[in-house]
Amino acid sequence: MLIYVLRRLLVALSVVLTVAVVSFLLLHLSGDLATAMAGPESSAADVEKIRVQYGLDRPMVAQFGDWFVAVLQLDFGRSFYFQNTVMELIGERLPITLKLGGVALLLALVVAIPLGVAAAVWRDSWVDRVALTIAVIGQAMPNFWFALTLIVVFSVGLKWLPVAGNGTWQHFVLPAIALGYYAMPAIMRLTRAGMLDVLGSDYIRTARAKGLSRSRVVFKHALRNAIIPVVALAAVELGFMLGGSVVIESVYSLQGLGQLAWDSIARNDYPVVQAVVLIIAVFYIGLTFLADVLNAALDPRMRTR
Repeated sequence: MLIYVLRRLLVALSVVLTVAVVSFLLLHLSGDLATAMAGPESSAADVEKIRVQYGLDRPMVAQFGDWFVAVLQLDFGRSFYFQNTVMELIGERLPITLKLGGVALLLALVVAIPLGVAAAVWRDSWVDRVALTIAVIGQAMPNFWFALTLIVVFSVGLKWLPVAGNGTWQHFVLPAIALGYYAMPAIMRLTRAGMLDVLGSDYIRTARAKGLSRSRVVFKHALRNAIIPVVALAAVELGFMLGGSVVIESVYSLQGLGQLAWDSIARNDYPVVQAVVLIIAVFYIGLTFLADVLNAALDPRMRTR
C-alpha cells in the first residue's frame, strides 16, 4: 500500500509541475504582457518601464524560476488591479468556492446514487427510464442556461430565493442546484452500471438463494462494491466543479474564486489569473490522488496497478 501511495504521489507532483509550466507559458505566449498591462494608449517608454519593473525583459526561464520559487513559498505577488496581495484575495474568495462545490457535490450524490440504485434494481421499468431521462437532460443542457432558468423561476417568478450575492445560506441554494445537476448524470449512470454488474454476479445470486431480503442484498452486499468507482468519480467531479464555478459564480454574482478569475481575466490581472489556475489545478490533482488512495484501501486489487 505504501509503495502504491508513493507512486501515485510522484505522479501527482509531476502533474502539478506540468500545470505550473503550462499556466506560466500560456499567459506569456498570449501576447506582450507589458503592452497589455500598460494599455493601448501608452507610449513605448511606458511599456518599456513596465517591462523592466516586472522583470519581463529577462529570459523566460529566469522569470519562471523566480515565479515558481515564490509560489512554493505561497507568494503569488500583488494584484495589478485590486492592489492586494494575491494570497489575501484568494484567502477571501476560496472559502466561498469550496462551500459552493461541497454543497453541490453533496446534493449530486444524495440525488444521483439513489436514482442509480433504483434504475438498476428496476431495470427497464419507468423508474429506469425517468432516471436515464434526467441524466440525458443534465448532460445536454448547458449549466449557465439552467442557472438562468432557476433564477427566472424561483427568484423572479416565485420570489422564493435571492437572485445574487453570498450573504446567507439562501444565496447558495440555486447555485448549488445548478452546479450539482452538472455532476448528477455521470454519478447516476456509473452507479447504475456498477449496480447492474454487481447484481448479476454469483455471490448476489447466492445471497438471494439464502433468503436474504431485497433491501439487504441491494444495500449491504451490492451497493458496497458498486460504490467504489463512484468515489473516484466524485473526487473528479468536485475538481470539475471548482473549475466550472467560474460560470455559476458569474451568473449568481458569488464573490468566490471563479468570479475572481473572471474579473482578473477581464482586467488583465495576470498574477491573479496564474494563481487561480494553479490553485484549482492543485485541488483537482489532490482530490484525484485522495480518491486513488481511498479506492486502493477499499479494493486491494488496485494496489497492483
